[in-house]
Amino acid sequence: MSKEVENLLNRNVEEILIKKELESLLKEGKKLTVYYGVDPSGPVIHLGHAVVLRKLRQFQDLGHRVIFLVGDFTGMIGDPTDKGAARQPLTREQVLENAKTYKEQLEKIIEFKGKNPAEFRFNSEWNDKLNFREIIQLSHYFTVQQLLERDMFQERIKKEKPIHLHEFLYPLIQGYDAVVLEADVQVAGTDQTFNMLAGRHLNKVLKNKTNIVLSCPLLEGTDGRKMSKSFGNVIGVTDPANDMFGKMMSIKDELIVRYFELCTNRTNEEIKEIAKKLEGGENPRDLKFELAKDIVTIYHSEKAAEKAGQEFEKILKKKEKTTEMPKASFKKGDKLVDVLVESKTVSSKSDARRLIQQNGVKDNDETVTDIDYTLDKGKHTVQVGKRRFIELSEK
Repeated sequence: MSKEVENLLNRNVEEILIKKELESLLKEGKKLTVYYGVDPSGPVIHLGHAVVLRKLRQFQDLGHRVIFLVGDFTGMIGDPTDKGAARQPLTREQVLENAKTYKEQLEKIIEFKGKNPAEFRFNSEWNDKLNFREIIQLSHYFTVQQLLERDMFQERIKKEKPIHLHEFLYPLIQGYDAVVLEADVQVAGTDQTFNMLAGRHLNKVLKNKTNIVLSCPLLEGTDGRKMSKSFGNVIGVTDPANDMFGKMMSIKDELIVRYFELCTNRTNEEIKEIAKKLEGGENPRDLKFELAKDIVTIYHSEKAAEKAGQEFEKILKKKEKTTEMPKASFKKGDKLVDVLVESKTVSSKSDARRLIQQNGVKDNDETVTDIDYTLDKGKHTVQVGKRRFIELSEK
């Protein structure tokens, strides 16, 4: 095997069903159709997604057909995975708003141009066309017992919490994506293994085709829990360099090696050396500083990483505010949310509202609590999170 194929099969892989089949196909040089699907439950593509996206990019670099699938249809149903209660349903407008900048964010990792461009698809393309009869026919291939085996459903039964019928349909609809796309390989995090196996099962019974399931490890967020938009512990791939750097410095010490493994281009030998340094008593802060520079370099540039490191030292170590505070203007009565989006301080209105609801925005050192907060005349120094500052002046 080439080093690239060996890396694809082994680096940052939790499980492959079935590994020998995939290895054989790769050795034969067959062009495979590989896809990764994400429900747009929020507007941010984060480093947790990037673990899988980097695997998708490996397939792309080897010449395979890769597809990023936006689950705009399944996003309206809501994936019950790891949920102690049913998700709140989203409207079509909400899921499309969340997905609006996905392609721009994805371009940090996968290519949509060039000799082997990735495809960007929506699963409403075929799922909107399914009728009642077809859904019932698809349901025939699953049993209630199979679905009830899922851990989160067992927990709800114990706690006498309801399980809604549409939650049973979710893996069936997501599995149908693999059939329509004629997938050879589906990649996702380990939390999606059940749903991917549903696609593998449907492909077998409907097309006598065995597609391969490749699961990647889940990345923990800044608070140590699974990185999730719901928890607000994410590091976005398009976060500003300073913000990305600061978030990386805030991760738990025990996650340093894991982040080097899952999120950087360091070799296995380099990562072992980092682990030895940590075990030998080297200051975790110094290793996190290296890690933060690696991550910012990947998603911005080496120059941006150097600058972000300097700014981090100024703001957090020396307790100084940035010397290069960006500036923007506003009209009296403008909503702060709108100004933050227009000035590109935040990526979206929903991101700004979430930060306000989490008490993460200050205007002249006063915490903003109203998502409809408007700006009065004069100058405003607005702090977003711990590390982003912007100076606003009235037009």
